[in-house]
Amino acid sequence: MDLGRLGVWYAADKLTPAEWSGFIKKVETLGYGTLWYSESRGFESMALGSFLLSQSETICIGSSIANIYARDAYASRQGLHTLSQISGDRFILGLGVSHIPLVEKVRGHTYTKPLSTMRNYLERIYEDGNDSDSWPIVLAALGPRMLALSAELTRGAVPYNVTPEHTARAKEILGPNKWLAVEQKVCLETSPTTARALGRGELERYLGLPNYRRCWLSLGFSEDDLDHGGSDRFIDAMVVSGSVDAIQRRLDEHFDAGATHVCIQPVHVPGDLAAAERTLEAFAPH
Repeated sequence: MDLGRLGVWYAADKLTPAEWSGFIKKVETLGYGTLWYSESRGFESMALGSFLLSQSETICIGSSIANIYARDAYASRQGLHTLSQISGDRFILGLGVSHIPLVEKVRGHTYTKPLSTMRNYLERIYEDGNDSDSWPIVLAALGPRMLALSAELTRGAVPYNVTPEHTARAKEILGPNKWLAVEQKVCLETSPTTARALGRGELERYLGLPNYRRCWLSLGFSEDDLDHGGSDRFIDAMVVSGSVDAIQRRLDEHFDAGATHVCIQPVHVPGDLAAAERTLEAFAPH
């Protein structure tokens, strides 16, 4: 399976099925290798993955991520094999432990220790799987121990909301033979004020989540950087904006740090799908 050098990340619940149908075709036509989609409060991961595969022909489709509290390990295994077989092996199962509010308040489960919970989940997925080493499973890994688990038991990691400094750390832990598919928010806007406002709107829902805050603090940001909507320094680190050349330099920094794949997330005025597509056109592989 070839993820391609560049991919696209887009939140599942931002589009209707009709919009997704057009969007995936656009992304595929532009030559991106993989389209990654989320699972939060709306669309269910496996069902949406099946739909996106049905609406495309060659592009890989990856869950980023499928919440492990949403289905048991065997259901995830069935989902992976079903979507792989119906698509000619174009599906990547990205798994994550999600966050306490989504797990406990939304789903009604008890959020348990992330590392041991994920290890047990993976061991159940792989049980009696003779060819499991080749299964396209990756983890939403931020901290060093979850990255090490990714290296030990999966094909790699799909870090989200990170910097090139984190990419370098992750590469060192994962080693040379694992996928490192890094998400990078991109705002094709030359006004710093406008770009930061859009960036704050995109990052607002993440700023209160402990998993991300711990990661950002480990990268040298302070509590002050993360409070009150995020400092300019923090927003500029998370959402690269400006000219095409300036944004391309950030993408190259991730590759130079060891990323094997960078997925671009367009940041734009909410609901302006045309703006998202213009952003992707600007960085299209072909």
